[in-house]
Amino acid sequence: MNHNPLLWLDTRVMHCGKFGVMLLLCLACAPAQSRTDALAYENQTLTLDGELRMVRVPKGYSLELLSRMDEPRMLTFAANGDLFAGSKSGKVYRLPPPYTNPEVLVDLGDYPHSVAFRPGEILIARTDGVYRAPYTPGQSVIAPDAVVLLAALPGGGGHDSRTVGVGPDGRVYASLGIQHNCSDQYLGEGYAFNARRGGVVVLRESGGKASWEPYASGLRNPVGFAWQPQTGVLYASNNGPDHLGFDQPPEYFSKLTAGSFHGMPWFQFDGIQVIRDDCVTSKPPRPVNKVTIPAATFPARNAPLGMAFVPKGAMDASLEFDAVVALHGSWGTQPSGGFMGSSATRRPPKIVAVRFQNRQAVRVDDLVTGFQLPNGKRWARPAGVALGPDGALYFSSDSEINGLFRLKRVR
Repeated sequence: MNHNPLLWLDTRVMHCGKFGVMLLLCLACAPAQSRTDALAYENQTLTLDGELRMVRVPKGYSLELLSRMDEPRMLTFAANGDLFAGSKSGKVYRLPPPYTNPEVLVDLGDYPHSVAFRPGEILIARTDGVYRAPYTPGQSVIAPDAVVLLAALPGGGGHDSRTVGVGPDGRVYASLGIQHNCSDQYLGEGYAFNARRGGVVVLRESGGKASWEPYASGLRNPVGFAWQPQTGVLYASNNGPDHLGFDQPPEYFSKLTAGSFHGMPWFQFDGIQVIRDDCVTSKPPRPVNKVTIPAATFPARNAPLGMAFVPKGAMDASLEFDAVVALHGSWGTQPSGGFMGSSATRRPPKIVAVRFQNRQAVRVDDLVTGFQLPNGKRWARPAGVALGPDGALYFSSDSEINGLFRLKRVR
């Protein structure tokens, strides 16, 4: 279990007041009784490429490597049970059950990071836009020239991944980050098309035309997003900036609502309150009291990527409706957060669960750890996560082990 005091403080601030200035009131609030018991763990040894690797998993679960792919990223299950993976390599993969034989559905280039589905078509998020192609469940190949642009997104280097999802409302959502730590970019009026970055957008389709409108803004790099099954509320993981050192600011797990503003690049949540970041000098589009603080946090320099909610009947009952998040682990080292320190001091990659109680995030627990060796070498780095029709947790790794893992319950 993660006993990070900032996380518990964040949760109490969220329950008792909107901003860090409410801290004294929050200290008087009694925490609600948790429905979630602390997880018990056990060690498991895997043999991978002739090397023994020890991981820690929840008791009663087993981790296995199912297949290899070339730099896989976000994962999506189709309604028929097929699993799809975007990748840095330009390939979109299809893996029919039992997910041990990846097929290249289409090779596109330009970073097809993620996919989603609507009736009769597949959506593919690339750096410069969301694309579409006709698709029939079970289809194993798509011709590249069948993939056409649905709606353009700002392209360019620096946080060039794009994630696409279809919401409970049937609309298409996409996430994109600002280019750097303090790029003066914002999803709002007064910014040129290529500078409208840093949040989640939703597609407006009318009269055969499609265009994006802002949904939630002020997020540096919200790679993963998903809707909580009980509430239909959207949450996103978010990579914080690197310029404030090894411990600040914490990484965000954010609750997004229509029109919410989360601060970047003008404001940071430091674990207690929202503070002004002087790395950008332009006037903020909203005042500090309009900044939405995160629902939970992870320690800085963890690089949260993919996330998914555990549906009813998956994994075990204690984890139902909790969020699973892949912490990729950034390159930042102690003490300054730069890359020149010892790699052994980097935050280790892991899979974590954001635990929910009464439909609110209350804490973060580890799920799978052990991907980083004592010398700092990382033999796996979780990227995408998805819950399968078998109730197991699947995640991709795009590091030394490039492939698909499954965490399943065995007893």
